[in-house]
Amino acid sequence: MEHVAADDGTSLEPMEGVQLTMLAGGERMNVQAFEIEPGAVVPAHSHHHEQAGQVIDGVLTFVTDDAEREVGPGGSYAIRSEERHGAENRGTETVRGVELFSPPREAPDWAE
Repeated sequence: MEHVAADDGTSLEPMEGVQLTMLAGGERMNVQAFEIEPGAVVPAHSHHHEQAGQVIDGVLTFVTDDAEREVGPGGSYAIRSEERHGAENRGTETVRGVELFSPPREAPDWAE
């Protein structure tokens, strides 16, 4: 069994206002914690990973090719492999949550 405490995860800041912390994982999936500051935008992108998550604090707006969806505290979401999506924190508080990726993702495709 692998155990990674939140404070021990590997963190990166792929862009201003977005922090990702890589946590435990296995051969077929991994867990990531995220924080997105007010006004921060994750650009539209797609990837071969399936992605599912839950927002713990704040409200995150997901933008897809055909819709915008707000996900607030306790809300969960699932994004299909290759589905184009982005995310924005349009609120006044930091959005915090956790996500699962399958297969495991080490760093986001848009972190350049």
